[in-house]
Amino acid sequence: MRHKSIEELHHLVNSALAPQGMVQRSGCLTGMGSKGVIATGLSRTVSLGDFVKVGDGSGGFLAEVVQLDLEQIVAKPLNPNSVPRLGDKVIAIGTPKFYPCEAWKGRIISALGEPLDGKGTIPQGASAVSYTGNPPPAADRALVSKRLMTGVKAVDIFTPICYGQRLGIFAGSGVGKSTLMGMMCRAAGFDCVVIGLVGERGREVNEFVQEVIGESLSKAVVVVSTGDEAASLRKRAALLATSIAESFRDQGQNVLLIMDSITRFAQALRELALAGGEPPVSRGFPPSVFSALPQLLERAGPGKAGSGTITGIFSVLVEGDNHNEPISDAIRGTLDGHIILDRNTAASGRYPAIDLLGSLSRMTIKALTAEELRAAAALRSLISKFEGTKDLRAFGGYLAGKDLELDRAIQAVPKLYTALNQSPGEPICSDPFTFIQAAINAAK
Repeated sequence: MRHKSIEELHHLVNSALAPQGMVQRSGCLTGMGSKGVIATGLSRTVSLGDFVKVGDGSGGFLAEVVQLDLEQIVAKPLNPNSVPRLGDKVIAIGTPKFYPCEAWKGRIISALGEPLDGKGTIPQGASAVSYTGNPPPAADRALVSKRLMTGVKAVDIFTPICYGQRLGIFAGSGVGKSTLMGMMCRAAGFDCVVIGLVGERGREVNEFVQEVIGESLSKAVVVVSTGDEAASLRKRAALLATSIAESFRDQGQNVLLIMDSITRFAQALRELALAGGEPPVSRGFPPSVFSALPQLLERAGPGKAGSGTITGIFSVLVEGDNHNEPISDAIRGTLDGHIILDRNTAASGRYPAIDLLGSLSRMTIKALTAEELRAAAALRSLISKFEGTKDLRAFGGYLAGKDLELDRAIQAVPKLYTALNQSPGEPICSDPFTFIQAAINAAK
């Protein structure tokens, strides 16, 4: 049996070719350019974001409607290598629906719901989802209060997470975002992990699945759209991953939703918006991008009382290591916390390369006990003392014994940094505060 979403597309095509009264379901390709293909005869039939099929038979291809007026539509091909011809028939086919179920766990699929792992067709569930979805009403959402142990020591101490929280991992390229997210996949408290690989390098997909996710794949659904695919597919990979997470959440499961990266989702939105004629307003990004980001991010979080949760971990690729660039700033203001990965920390050999002072979780008070809060605050104070006097000490401007708190920081912080080092292959840590305290006290 073929995958239902693809079958549905064919059914929609056939329905479009059937007589539909006064509503025209097909048009004609009249132009093409860098923005996409132009067709007439469909303006009263399609909506923004719908699929159309250009051409007949095996040579036909799908395109997404990015602009329309009373006379014509503009559609962006899903395959950048498509070769349209003037006069081709253009058929309105809408968008497919998807039917997630338990059998989807352990599978890798495309943004169109097609299997990519060579394991055959994907079994179908009973309830349908689409690319779009709405978060539960704010007043109906359950409270975020239950602590989640990720097993990553630096995260569990300095940026603790609760079920239903949304956290961003902010970093430039090559600093360890994907590795840290893979380590979080091993957390034992989730029933399901949904991973959206949006705009990833093609060679890194199998590497991420086999080496980073590893055994956690058995409870994971991976949605992939590589960087060479069309902007529409990169956008829809993020949307489909979120819809799948919502489906499992509504079944009462605690879901971990990992998006790598939300920045490439924003870049795909920018490409489609510019093709639709929308003007750029901030570093080339049109206004619709800044409204679409919270619409996606708000879909993660706690469900209604009695249902499950979606804990969202979103990687943010910071352009030029500028953490205040528009997309990073907009995302940070929407999320419930942020982990900043520092290039200098990575260069010194400390992994995960977390900026312990610059990272923040808005759920810290709910996640930690009063004793743990005091311990975390004391550790932050020591780190602040140690890092704030680094230049002074490097030039020999400090003598031991002049500041007892600084002396303590000089003794404790290097041990703390060593204890926080953690590679993906290491066992997860179930009691990080006890582990760190023992490490600091070991060689006094």
